[in-house]
Amino acid sequence: MVNNFIVLAGGLLVLVYSADKFVSGAASIARDMGVSTLLIGLTIVGLGTSAPEILVSMIASMSGNGGLAVGNALGSNIANVGLILGCTALIAPLTVHSGLLKRELPVLALISLMCYLLALDGMSVGDSIWMIIVLVLFVLWLIQLAKRGRKDVLSQELEAEIPETLSSVRAWIYFVLGLAGLIISSRMLVWAAVNIAHAFGVSDLIIGLTIVAVGTSLPELAASIGSVMKKEYDLAVGNVIGSNIYNLLAVYSLPGFFSFHQFDETVLVRDFPVMLAFTAALFLLGFSFKKEGKITRWEGLLLLTGYFSYQAVVYFGAVAK
Repeated sequence: MVNNFIVLAGGLLVLVYSADKFVSGAASIARDMGVSTLLIGLTIVGLGTSAPEILVSMIASMSGNGGLAVGNALGSNIANVGLILGCTALIAPLTVHSGLLKRELPVLALISLMCYLLALDGMSVGDSIWMIIVLVLFVLWLIQLAKRGRKDVLSQELEAEIPETLSSVRAWIYFVLGLAGLIISSRMLVWAAVNIAHAFGVSDLIIGLTIVAVGTSLPELAASIGSVMKKEYDLAVGNVIGSNIYNLLAVYSLPGFFSFHQFDETVLVRDFPVMLAFTAALFLLGFSFKKEGKITRWEGLLLLTGYFSYQAVVYFGAVAK
């Protein structure tokens, strides 16, 4: 059992480090190809910070552990809003100025609702294909936004945040080694998580919703806290919005490609509604018909309280079984 926790911890550390190098390498390669900073931030960096969730869920799905993949996607989205935005708002109130983010918030809400409706009768290959089509349409939409939003405040914050172009050789080394590290650490993480779940007699869904979800969300946590320390508040919120959209369309969709996935009843009556509630909270706080949305310290504390309350419900529900 001790070995499993060591492998789990080691896998998480390598996962976070590899994700950082992978994103840096990919962003530098894109810059060398003449891609705009805003487009790099909205697409490459957004997908890159979701790379841990994507790789973990892909390997879990291929191994027949669809519950771990679903738990990872939903748990990460809950952690992104409740834990990450809760923590960052306690450091400093988050003000949303960006018009781009206000366009993305309703999209996130609609995609979250769509995924819930698709889950009611289980996830099939057709459902997964539909989500990938929506992902492609979303990326194309982001490309159009990037062309029109070069003066948006988010573009300015991304310009300061995305690292300067690395040398071509170093960028490709970061990209390849980062990807290799993601694949290896994801396999380590899935192996250890499944073993721990079996040892404690809980489902892989529970492990996905808790330990794995928090671990794969660490890149977003580091990025958001770093952004808020630099007073780049739109970027801190944007990291979460983009990550949540990619988690649903590129992570949550994966189990259906490998086999028909019938959801546990608790996912539909507990976990999905909680994710929808946190998404609704983010929408109400971040989207304002006034000039700007805002997440205050008190609201951040409420998000954190909600997150830890949910974790307690999951824990005691697992113990009761």
